[in-house]
Amino acid sequence: MTDPQLSRLDGTSGARRHFRYFDYVMASFVAILLLSNLIGASKLAQVGGFTFGAGILFFPVSYVLGDVLTEVYGYANARRCVWMGFFALIFMAFMSYVVVAMPPAPDWGGQAAYESVFGSTWRIVIASVVAFWAGEFVNSFVLARMKVWTGGRHMWSRTIGSTFFGQAIDSMLFYPIAFLGIWTVDQVLMVMVTNWALKVAWEAGLTPVTYAVVGWLKKREGAEVFDTNTDFSPFAKAPQV
Repeated sequence: MTDPQLSRLDGTSGARRHFRYFDYVMASFVAILLLSNLIGASKLAQVGGFTFGAGILFFPVSYVLGDVLTEVYGYANARRCVWMGFFALIFMAFMSYVVVAMPPAPDWGGQAAYESVFGSTWRIVIASVVAFWAGEFVNSFVLARMKVWTGGRHMWSRTIGSTFFGQAIDSMLFYPIAFLGIWTVDQVLMVMVTNWALKVAWEAGLTPVTYAVVGWLKKREGAEVFDTNTDFSPFAKAPQV
């Protein structure tokens, strides 16, 4: 239920308002996104007979923060963060390519190890960027629309529901683009479905944390944003302050 002590803002007003903690949440979102893609994206792990991409342990936290951004600050502000993450991923890929391609010093023996860690193939780079962009926008759109439909009630339904659809799009794009033809079709499908299910389960398990963070931020920002008049195009311009 909406807290009556919070100012109710529509999508345009929310996009124009200056929020005290927005920059910190955006920075956390981009940092976790980059680290989870850099460190764990291409490693397959197996625990208890289940095979999954190791990055799943931390990447869903970026989706939780995406939910927090949309729930607290509205779709327009979340859209800014998605674009920041998108361009940060592109720069990370460009920087990795340049640094790996530079000739190593003759007495430095770490080139092979460096390439194995930072030398992602063009397919993984494209897969990461495309899957993140599409999945995160779907996630944010679904959450924003569900918030209006539910009148701000039952936040758990929209955080889990948005992740259900957003992570489905993310997984359906990332694994085939990155690994089809390298892994077998069965491996791609198995990891794709397993990762999607684990990410949704992660989101459900982190629901109490999401509630705590959202509640803390809303009280300190003093506002509740409902996207009742929002342009949901990923390419829409931000309203003028």
